[in-house]
Amino acid sequence: MDQEIISCLTQRMVAERLDALIAISPENVTYVSGFVVPSQALMRWRHAACIVTSDGRISMVAIDMEATTVKAHAGIDDLRIYREFTDDPMDKLADVLKDLQLERSKVGIELEFSPAKDFQTLQKNLPGVHWIGADAIFNKARQIKTPSELALLRSLSKLTDRAIGDALRSAQVGMSEMELAGTLLTSLFGGGAESYKLMIIASGERSQFPNVGPTDRKLQRGDIIRMEIFGQKNGYLTGVCRTAVVGDATPEQYKIWSNLIECKYLVMDLIKPGASCPEVYRKFLQKFSALGFEPISFVAHGIGLHLHEEPYMGCYGNQIVEAGMVGAFEPLVYIPGRFGMQNKDMFCVTEKGCELLSDVTPTDTLLRVG
Repeated sequence: MDQEIISCLTQRMVAERLDALIAISPENVTYVSGFVVPSQALMRWRHAACIVTSDGRISMVAIDMEATTVKAHAGIDDLRIYREFTDDPMDKLADVLKDLQLERSKVGIELEFSPAKDFQTLQKNLPGVHWIGADAIFNKARQIKTPSELALLRSLSKLTDRAIGDALRSAQVGMSEMELAGTLLTSLFGGGAESYKLMIIASGERSQFPNVGPTDRKLQRGDIIRMEIFGQKNGYLTGVCRTAVVGDATPEQYKIWSNLIECKYLVMDLIKPGASCPEVYRKFLQKFSALGFEPISFVAHGIGLHLHEEPYMGCYGNQIVEAGMVGAFEPLVYIPGRFGMQNKDMFCVTEKGCELLSDVTPTDTLLRVG
């Protein structure tokens, strides 16, 4: 458990005049407890919940079959266990609030995650509680990372970048995308990642498609390879994408890559405390527009316990960059019917500007493999 996270949440409760916050999504249970409850994200009925009071008391509700695991790793003394199939976890959660003398208090809970049936059970058991949606409170708190979160994301970014670079450099004509996927995962887990999300390996004509996984397609000379993965550790994610060419690229491809890398450095120069997110995007468009392609609606996004988090640096919203934010910027081009190129890097915002976290695989020159 990260005490700075607990302190941040209690401060936000005071500001919102709340008596307690309830984390019930897998991401925010991890955020509060510092532990990924193994099956919570896999089976929606296996609820876990963390309760934080405005005076810093912490309780947790977990399922019986994972009780020993949670007790050993979450570090929360007040752990309440319910029995699967016979107990309603919402009854147990209501009991916790009563024991904390919160049955007539103002309590924030994640309404975007909580099933209506479960929320109705809480309302029935606790008719005196004034419930408010706390989703925005958690989302805003998670935008600014603590030193412990930054250390984890910094090391995981390098690990993920190294795994992609190693996998791409192993690419040879005749190798399948599936074989590349095996190499990537071996390197990722060998480097210390615990899991991953959204592995993209798209070669040749498939490189034009966003968010597609590997197939049995075999690499051919002249292929563009787009490879992206979100390495995961302790619930946190880092997204990195690299592009390579099997053999020689065309002059057009070199020109596009040069622009994307110029965009990378431009965005890095613009990211600093006080910068306007839409203004970063506007200045990115000035450089990117020289290619004559349609851009996506953002160039960067926050990241942490979700693949995408606020803030977005794009054409929507008006957020201001703050020190402690962590995100990924990804200049990219998808040319329908031909190919796609993308470079995605992890960054964090320091008091002085932008720190590149995924700095292992060189990207200034289009990677040539095979």
